[in-house]
Amino acid sequence: MKKKILINFRISKLIKILFSNLKYNSNKLLSLNFTKKKNNKDLKSFYYTGVASLGIIFLSFLSPMIVESYKNFLQNNVEIKNQSKMNLEKVLSGRSIENEGEDLLNSVEIFEDIFEFKSEPVDVVRLSAPTIQQLFNDTNYNLKDVRKNKSVKPINLSLLPNEMAMIESTKKRKNLFIQIILPLILEENNQIRRDRKKLFSILNKHNNSKTEIKWLETKFKKYGVKNKDLLTLKVRMDEVPVSLAIAQAAKETGWGTSRFALEGNALFGQWTYSGEGIKPLSLDSNKTHKVMKFQILQASIRAYQRNLNTHSSYRKFRKLRAEARDNDEKLDSLTLADSLDKYAATGEEYTKTLKKIIKQNSLKDFDDVKLLPSTTKLKSSI
Repeated sequence: MKKKILINFRISKLIKILFSNLKYNSNKLLSLNFTKKKNNKDLKSFYYTGVASLGIIFLSFLSPMIVESYKNFLQNNVEIKNQSKMNLEKVLSGRSIENEGEDLLNSVEIFEDIFEFKSEPVDVVRLSAPTIQQLFNDTNYNLKDVRKNKSVKPINLSLLPNEMAMIESTKKRKNLFIQIILPLILEENNQIRRDRKKLFSILNKHNNSKTEIKWLETKFKKYGVKNKDLLTLKVRMDEVPVSLAIAQAAKETGWGTSRFALEGNALFGQWTYSGEGIKPLSLDSNKTHKVMKFQILQASIRAYQRNLNTHSSYRKFRKLRAEARDNDEKLDSLTLADSLDKYAATGEEYTKTLKKIIKQNSLKDFDDVKLLPSTTKLKSSI
C-alpha cells in the first residue's frame, strides 16, 4: 500500500513539473520574434515536452492498474505453487486429487473383480518427469538406498510421465521407470500376502465362521477356482517375484516409452477382444484384438498378477512356484521366467530376453525389498 502511494505521489509531482515546463515553452514560443532557425528549435522543444507530458499523464491513470495486476500475479503464483505442493502431498499419501481424504488404494480393494475396477472412474494427476524426479529427490527415494536398505517409501503414482521417451540417458530412464512401478508392485504383492495368510488361518480351523466362508467364496470367484477346490486356491493365491514383474513391464513397454503404457497405462501388453483397449497400429486385418487399457498403473499390475495366477497358459509357472513353496525355497525369477514361454509369440526367445533384463539390471536386488507403511510421513518442498 505504501509503495502504491509513493509511486502515485512521484508521478503527480512529475506531471506538475512537466505542465510548468510546457506552459513556459508555450509562452516563450508566442512572445518570440521568429526566425526560421529559432522557430524550428523552439517548436522541437515544445513538441518533445508535450509528448512527454501526455505520456506521463497516461501512465498516471494506468499506474493503479499496473500495481494491482502485479499484486494479482504474485498472489496467483503463490496459489499455484501451494496447489502443486498439495497435489504432490496427496500423491505421496496415495490419495486422489479431487476427492479430499479418499485413500486410492483402499478404494481399489472394494472391487474384487479387476474388470469392475478398471471401468470405475478414478481421479488422477499426471506429473512431469522433472517434477517426479524432484519428488523422489525431496523424499530421498533412490534405488541405491533401496538396494542397500531393502525398503521403499509408499509413493503412489497413477500415471507415467509423458516425457519418458525424451529422457536421453538410458540409465536415468530405467531408474525412473523402476522407481515409479516398484512401490505399486510391492503393494499388490502385500495384498496377496495378506490374503494368503488369512487363507492358511482358515485352513487350519475345523469350523469356519459365515464371514470366513463368504470371504472364501469371493476368492474362489476372483481366482477362477471351480468346485471350491482349496488346494487350487492355495496354488493360485500367491505373489509374483518383483524382479520378474519389473522385467516383463520393461520388455512390454520399452521401459515406459510405449504408446500403450502412456495412453492406456498398459504395462504388460495384455490383450482384450471385447473390453476397452488400444488398437495396435500394425495389426493384421485378420486379427481383432486390442491392448487392454487401464485408468491407473496399479490396475494394470493387478490384472497382470491375476492373469499369471488364473490363465491356463501359465499352469507351469504356478506349478514351479508351488513346488518352491513346498520346499521352503525362495521364489527365483530366473527359474520362473522359463515357464512364461507362452506369454509372447516369440516363445523361448521371450524368456531369454526376460532373464537378460533381470541379470543386466540386477533386478533380483528388489525381490526382498519391503514397502514401508503408508502412515510414514513424506514431505516435499515443491
